[in-house]
Amino acid sequence: MAPVLVLWLAVCLSVTWAVDRGNFKTCDQSAFCKRQRALKPAESPYRALLETMELTNTRLTLQLINDNNKVRLLLELYRLQGNMTRVKINELKPLKPRYEVPDVLIREPPTEPLSLLSQDENGVVLSLGAESQRVIVSARPFRLDIMEGRDVLMSLNSRGLLAFEHLRMRKDTQVEPEAEKKEEGDPANQSETTKEEEEKVEDGMWEETFKSHSDSKPNGPSAVSLDFSLPGVEHVYGIPEHADTLRLKTTDNGDPYRLYNLDVFQYELYNPMALYGAVPVMLAHNAQRTTGIFWLNAAETWVDISSNTAGKTVFGKMLDYVQGSSETPQTDVRWISESGIIDVFIMLGPTPNDVFSQYASLTGTQSFPPLAAVGYHQCRWNYNDQEDVTSVDAGFDEHDIPYDYIWLDIEHTDGKRYFTWDPHKFATPKEMLQGLMDKKRKMVAIVDPHIKVDSNYKIHNEIRSRGFYIKNKDGGDYEGWCWPGSAGYPDFTRADMREWWASMFAYDQYEGSMENLYTWNDMNEPSVFNGPEVTMHKDAVHGAWEHRDVHNLYGFYVQMATAEGLIQRSGGVERPFVLTRAFFAGSQRYGAVWTGDNAAEWEHLKISIPMCLSLGLVGISFCGADVGGFFKSPSTELLVRWYQTGAYQPFFRAHAHLDTPRREPWLFGPENTALIREAVRQRYALLPYWYQQFYHAHRTGQPIMRPLWVEYPQDPATFALDDEFLIGRDLLVHPVTEEGARGVTAYLPGKGEVWFDVQTFQKHNGAQNLYIPVTMSSIPVFQRGGSIIPKKIRVRRASSCMMHDPYTLYVALNPQRTAEGKLYIDDGHTFNYEKKEFIHRRLSFTNNILSSVNLAPDAQFTTQSWIERIVILGASKPSTVTLKTADGKESQLEFDFDASMSVLTLRKPGMNAGVDWNVMLQ
Repeated sequence: MAPVLVLWLAVCLSVTWAVDRGNFKTCDQSAFCKRQRALKPAESPYRALLETMELTNTRLTLQLINDNNKVRLLLELYRLQGNMTRVKINELKPLKPRYEVPDVLIREPPTEPLSLLSQDENGVVLSLGAESQRVIVSARPFRLDIMEGRDVLMSLNSRGLLAFEHLRMRKDTQVEPEAEKKEEGDPANQSETTKEEEEKVEDGMWEETFKSHSDSKPNGPSAVSLDFSLPGVEHVYGIPEHADTLRLKTTDNGDPYRLYNLDVFQYELYNPMALYGAVPVMLAHNAQRTTGIFWLNAAETWVDISSNTAGKTVFGKMLDYVQGSSETPQTDVRWISESGIIDVFIMLGPTPNDVFSQYASLTGTQSFPPLAAVGYHQCRWNYNDQEDVTSVDAGFDEHDIPYDYIWLDIEHTDGKRYFTWDPHKFATPKEMLQGLMDKKRKMVAIVDPHIKVDSNYKIHNEIRSRGFYIKNKDGGDYEGWCWPGSAGYPDFTRADMREWWASMFAYDQYEGSMENLYTWNDMNEPSVFNGPEVTMHKDAVHGAWEHRDVHNLYGFYVQMATAEGLIQRSGGVERPFVLTRAFFAGSQRYGAVWTGDNAAEWEHLKISIPMCLSLGLVGISFCGADVGGFFKSPSTELLVRWYQTGAYQPFFRAHAHLDTPRREPWLFGPENTALIREAVRQRYALLPYWYQQFYHAHRTGQPIMRPLWVEYPQDPATFALDDEFLIGRDLLVHPVTEEGARGVTAYLPGKGEVWFDVQTFQKHNGAQNLYIPVTMSSIPVFQRGGSIIPKKIRVRRASSCMMHDPYTLYVALNPQRTAEGKLYIDDGHTFNYEKKEFIHRRLSFTNNILSSVNLAPDAQFTTQSWIERIVILGASKPSTVTLKTADGKESQLEFDFDASMSVLTLRKPGMNAGVDWNVMLQ
């Protein structure tokens, strides 16, 4: 192994284990961020040239001019279906095309008519249709306000921070004579460089150095920036991925939040540093409205947040109220990207679910995973060999702990050559996979996007011969250091490269693979050990574009190609499961993500909650964190608490670093094995509810794991909570994340709500902070009164083994409303649900009648599962209970009633889970 890589590994595997922040840029070290942030508010040089306005049925176009350099921009404004507005700003006549992000939008968004309401020399007013919504375009300086009635919902460039660095010729560069010609008096000429700009040439505009890395910038400065003002808003969320609180903080006294996919070695908490993924979507919320901003740009991006209420104490806010302060709370947000254009979607809600639907209509919904993927996953770097896999698999059976997937990291390959197996340690992979299949279990093997440069390696030879590698600035194949040593990086931005990559997952190409082998894409930021900030040089080349233009899309494309490969290998029949570390807007369409290389520390357990909540808010529901922490060794208490937390997060996987002691669930004594077993079994009992939530997320775009304010949008007490969460609407979880905790205080939301402890069935009123004493076995979970949750109590070794098992329905009553729930059943693994092969039923309890009604009468599917028990919480004792089935038959049911807890249990009602029935209490 080369000395450079050996040295790098020595640093990585040392026991100090901490991020070296010096490896990653601050805003001051990023030339374009520093330049843009130095601009002063309220000094905008841009004005709208109203005489250039053109209005068609679907869009407004208008030229903007920068009075300092006379460069013109083209503004396009669209009213989109679903209460959204799209604003695009590009150069009117760029020297060459600027990058516009492809493939993220699922289609060109459909438009609705715009109409002109008024116009004068100061601006124009356009109707946005619904509810007196209109947009006001002010001319000098340019400003755009979106209003509803008398309320300003959002303003663009109200602080005058629009900036658009036009492409230009470098003055000290020899150019072709034709390129020097310009039409006299052409105000749109883009190659003019003012004296002021020439003086800044040395300030990182045409080349930039960070540490030992040089970034040539053949296209010069090309940054874009725009500010947004949100009157009445104090709470904003989103723009993952950051290891920070759910509510985004102001950045006035520090760095902006950074969106730039990076391999950050054991990341720090509670700061705005970039991490593995970037979703440029922000949600703004107050008690009256939820809105969203989707900044469609794949280049390095920084987001500044300021607020006029930041730093004010509760007393200060009360004093404002008493003294009659007229200052309306306001949050101002500024987006700064290194290249590309301004392409922003303004989602106007007005409810949280409206914003989720609006965003889903643009970028798609969470992919619907196979049921097994919602179960428990067992991983470490690395299971040593086939015997090790067999032994771990047997250990789960011996200790009666269910699991669905066992994972293999990079050591399973032949010398870090992906799509291969180590010939000594994994000599007969099909035999290993068949052994798992016999138990209805599955495997995930890693396939990373760095390819070992080795002339004896088929994958490398194919990519090189087809010209599929990313190029360096001089035209040769780009090479960097990663796990195999010298590695090439396939250009996943190319559709033909993705098509070829997908073909490599075919069973006759990926030798040793079978239908129960799934895939994990790691290191796809891309990670380049010897590159700037441990990633690719920005002046590397993807066809007509530089890497700086497409950087945040790379991981998105890797997962896209891999998911397509898993679908293709089955002839389009089987749903894929693909985990990715790097992601972008739209990544939800292709699988799951995790929060990367965390540490076995209590604070990392806590931060997993807001990190996954933030991802859910921007469409990526299938999120989890490495249970137990990837780096370091957890205490037994921390490990148990992490299992208890992970069991209630959408993606549930334990993982650990190569150098950590083994930590399979049974290695910490019988008492702790029992605690972990119980947490995992709770996950499996709830699989019917989880599966319904994934189906709902797939259909609607609503998050599975969601902050309380999503369901209680008018309750300010929920707006900053991020130590508890909801699964769907009906389960509230407050994990224990404090060392040595003897109690937690959970906020139970909703005036008029009642919440039932799922373990004790004790009832609690909503709109209160509830202190809950805890022991090591406690996982504080509450079911909302007015809900019905299906479970499967007979937990088996894997989810597929439970396919035909019976259901227990938990009906939690609230006297003020009908109790409702849903039950979704399909085959658990194919796309046949798209052909209406599923069961979807609405369960409801009203007027003492519990009923099951078909929500999809045109769907065709049958199930062997039946209803074996109904548990009604908050019930009164009936005199009789009568079951009536769809064929008209009636029968009396036996029941038990616990008067001390008001719990009614109906035993063995026996009806099929897929038919109509009702149960009447009298």
